[in-house]
Amino acid sequence: MNTKLITRKDEEVTSYFSSLEKALKLIEYLTDNYCPPFNGEHYLTDKQLSRILNISRRTLQDYRTQGLLSYIQFGGKILYKESDVQRLLDNAYREAFT
Repeated sequence: MNTKLITRKDEEVTSYFSSLEKALKLIEYLTDNYCPPFNGEHYLTDKQLSRILNISRRTLQDYRTQGLLSYIQFGGKILYKESDVQRLLDNAYREAFT
């Protein structure tokens, strides 16, 4: 009978624990960044939206001032409806031509 003692240093065990750590990090990321819909609508902060659009928060302020982007100001916090942002991007879309 060939018996092998499995320890924490075995490749299979370290691989298992590594996978568990990656899963835990993913779960933490998802729970930290999850934004549940409110009345069927997702809202974004200026920090989130600037990261998504790859523009500065100052540019977002300019868009608000110019009336290009709808927003909600609630208790000193600026929120954007995801549907409003999508509509703005759809309206700004230009087809390629040959």
